[in-house]
Amino acid sequence: MSQDITRQLDSIFKPESIAVIGASRNLTKWGGRILSQALSSDYRGRIYPVNPKEKNILGVKAYPGVQDIPGSVELAVFTVPAAQMPTVMADCVKKGVKGGVIISADFAETGDEGKRLEEETVRIARSGGLRFVGPNGNGIWTSAVRLNLAPFPTPMNGPIAFVSQSGSFGGMASRAAMAQGFGLSKFISIGNQADLNAADYLEYLAGDDDTKVIALYMEGIKDGRRFFQTAREVTRIKPVLIYKGGSSNLGARATLTHTASIAGTEAVFSAMCHQAGLIRVHEVGHLFIMAEALAYQPLPRGKRVAVVGNGGQGVAIMDFLAALGVDAPEFQPEDKLKLKAILPPHAPVPNNPVDFAGANPGARDEVTVIEALASLDYIDGIITNAPSEMSFSGGSLAEQKKEILTAVDVLANLPKKYGKPVITQLWHLSDTVSEILRFARIPMYYTPEDCARAMFALVKYAEIKSAGNENRG
Repeated sequence: MSQDITRQLDSIFKPESIAVIGASRNLTKWGGRILSQALSSDYRGRIYPVNPKEKNILGVKAYPGVQDIPGSVELAVFTVPAAQMPTVMADCVKKGVKGGVIISADFAETGDEGKRLEEETVRIARSGGLRFVGPNGNGIWTSAVRLNLAPFPTPMNGPIAFVSQSGSFGGMASRAAMAQGFGLSKFISIGNQADLNAADYLEYLAGDDDTKVIALYMEGIKDGRRFFQTAREVTRIKPVLIYKGGSSNLGARATLTHTASIAGTEAVFSAMCHQAGLIRVHEVGHLFIMAEALAYQPLPRGKRVAVVGNGGQGVAIMDFLAALGVDAPEFQPEDKLKLKAILPPHAPVPNNPVDFAGANPGARDEVTVIEALASLDYIDGIITNAPSEMSFSGGSLAEQKKEILTAVDVLANLPKKYGKPVITQLWHLSDTVSEILRFARIPMYYTPEDCARAMFALVKYAEIKSAGNENRG
């Protein structure tokens, strides 16, 4: 990946100083909201509000213009009307600012005059080597410096970078991800992509140490050839998931006025994803479900999965795996006998899935079964119940708790021990069990569907990496 793009975008994602141009006391205005978010995050750099009518904003000294700031400014955040952008952009170029985030709208998405303003803003920025996000975006979040310039609560640090062409949709999805405990390394609302586009962000994130998985929401691809070539290179390094808006005729029409994007044909987009190694999802919630598994679990050597689940749960997981093209092979005769010896007496002989037949097995027995499955050379991954505090084999309450904690600890170490992914389904919420599994980076989901999707993502990316390595060889 290019060192130039790393240097250029570090000014945006690792700035030592920022200026909020159009800063306001009014928290209902973008200039107030963005400044408030920056001040309330854990950012330790210098923050300069810029507004010619104010001396002090939200307790911070304000400046009439960016050139009046005594120190250097690495990143400028623009919340002024579109008509003012060429002037304030020229001021930033003179100041030596190298990065920008344009929140302001009313550019190319509104018609010819907006397009003219956008093109003039780009021309001025590029004359001074200033690269910017937007316009018509919802800001950014970067865990590298704990800087939140987006209108939602500061995210938890995490390994997932979320790049969204829609600001409001991206914000909604980010809040939903945070509510489920998914942390973000980056949130980037890319808007109209007047300067930096999706390929630039992919190239930068490929070399970003904080990012393990990249999730995209896109409506239209600018410079499709470069995006394809970049994506093909990046997917050999890190998994990239993509959800595309505008897949229907109605949605495609909406993208044109939303982010000035032409959605393109569905068949061409699907073929591009396949050839570039992008993992396509069809519901936005799946982005983060699949990204979590990809961020934390080892890739399987194949697509043969063992399932542990009672009754209909196991049936549902098997159905979803089959629909996704993931195999769940029948156990070999000698392995069936070994597993049967561990199961409750009334449990059926396990064929895959393993069914405890409604019994409440001890956590120790449950994990013994899971490890036995992990040891099988024809099994590449496991989906199982997370040990529950309702799982015990007798004894005092203290003994039961010790048994559960010991079992969870054994389970947490299986992916590393056997090099195989483990996905769990939570039946009973337990803070203790959840905390251990989360610390061990074992993904936990509440439905059979989500467990199957997470395993599918691992299988799919393993195939993508293998195909990429073969092509390079």
